[in-house]
Amino acid sequence: MVTKEEVMKALSTVKDVETGFDIVEMGLITGVEIKGDYVKVKMTLTTPLCPYAGYLFEETEKAVKKLKGVKKVEVEYDWEHPWTPEMASERIRKMLGI
Repeated sequence: MVTKEEVMKALSTVKDVETGFDIVEMGLITGVEIKGDYVKVKMTLTTPLCPYAGYLFEETEKAVKKLKGVKKVEVEYDWEHPWTPEMASERIRKMLGI
């Protein structure tokens, strides 16, 4: 069975189009649920009206599906946790001056 660490590593290959940073370091991943060969990823976006939302969700699904043992992936928008700059890694916050 795939682990959360493996899922997060796969997700770190997905880049936010506007910033060039990966979605894990940006703090966009708010949850990962694994049940056998099924993985559900909850994520937020830097803005609810992000023009790249569809692309990011598709790339997120593709990245996780590449993992051995994963057959089904669901990506769900997390409406309960809107993104804030504090969710980004310290490295990114320093680079952005926040």
